[in-house]
Amino acid sequence: MEEYSLRSQVFQTIRDDILKGKYEENDELREATLGKELGVSRTPVREALRQLELEGLVNIIPNKGAYVTGISDKDVHDIYMIRSMLEGLCVRWATEHITQEQLEELDEIILLSEYHMDKGHSDQLTELDGRFHQILYEASQSRILDHVLSDFHKYVQLARRTSVKTEERAIKSIGEHNEILNAIKAKDAEKAGNLATIHIMHVMENLHIEEK
Repeated sequence: MEEYSLRSQVFQTIRDDILKGKYEENDELREATLGKELGVSRTPVREALRQLELEGLVNIIPNKGAYVTGISDKDVHDIYMIRSMLEGLCVRWATEHITQEQLEELDEIILLSEYHMDKGHSDQLTELDGRFHQILYEASQSRILDHVLSDFHKYVQLARRTSVKTEERAIKSIGEHNEILNAIKAKDAEKAGNLATIHIMHVMENLHIEEK
């Protein structure tokens, strides 16, 4: 169990570093260097790199090494398309199971978002946006859906670099969150789910994605 936990930690650390942009596309990931940085042997690093290759984040070339693949524009587009449908399902389920405490936290997030919007605090807005969706994932009471959508959220962190961070879009995003929350409060699962799907589609439209 301890060995599995170590492999999992090494995998998660390298994966997060790739998604956060620590490594550029085509950067070589050396087993010895990573092992030294993480304080582990080369074996768990090698296994983590193989797992990352299965996820498409790393390309292992025999007798050469492992290189960062990164996330293409098509990957980002596909993730948002899938996410839009899953978010709709998530919010439908969340409408049925959400607690009063979660509703109150969502209300607070919207109020804080409006405050930071007025102050021009983009980093806080990004953090609050992520928390808004995370509460809905948890409220769905589906471990699988929570895991998949949380994973997608990490994958699109890189895409945020190309997002058009305009005041107009920020205002619309907060408004869309408020509409979703109002539908949830009204126990209208169908409407809430449709609004969530449309919201993610609007986010995708706000990205500079080049056609491949």
